Amino acid sequence: MEKFKKIISIVTPFDRVNVDTDQIIPKQFLKLVQKTGFGKYLFYAWRFDSDGNPKKDFILNESKYLNSKILVTNENFGCGSSREHAVWALKDYGFSVIIAPSFADIFYSNCFKNGVLPIQVSRSIVEYIFTHMTELEIDLENQIISGDNLQEHFHIQSDKKQRLLEGLDDIALTMKSENVIDIFEKNSNTPSIFH
Repeated sequence: MEKFKKIISIVTPFDRVNVDTDQIIPKQFLKLVQKTGFGKYLFYAWRFDSDGNPKKDFILNESKYLNSKILVTNENFGCGSSREHAVWALKDYGFSVIIAPSFADIFYSNCFKNGVLPIQVSRSIVEYIFTHMTELEIDLENQIISGDNLQEHFHIQSDKKQRLLEGLDDIALTMKSENVIDIFEKNSNTPSIFH
């Protein structure tokens, strides 16, 4: 997993509530075995018509949002099933940051496992971004969202912050404790998993 760096990007304003994981990545596209390749199916039913043609009225089909790394949305984003594929699709499409008033718990946790920063802010801040912001800077180190006339501090648990800053997936996170695990295994007469 790549280390999370400061991001400056145009914002994709996605003003919808209760966006569930089946809307993010429909179940018929869950057949891939790797984490890549899902971006083209992101929000598939909203992005494409029945013939597979892009719908002109869907925001992700507007060229100005093509390289956006920041998705700003509304309450309860990522609800529904616990499929990690939803985060894979968002990441593969190009989003590194999702800003919302609230997230489904499992989706929120899956973001950190896959290098995506979910930022929870008040509804009023989300509305302000929708109305006034076209570009934002996300500074994870200092936990600040900034743009024209906006500087908002956001909360994040320190362990989750470090995980993103250091680019640690589950395996890399476990390997950081190799010495502790090794000592435990020696004391319990269990063969080491590292040797």
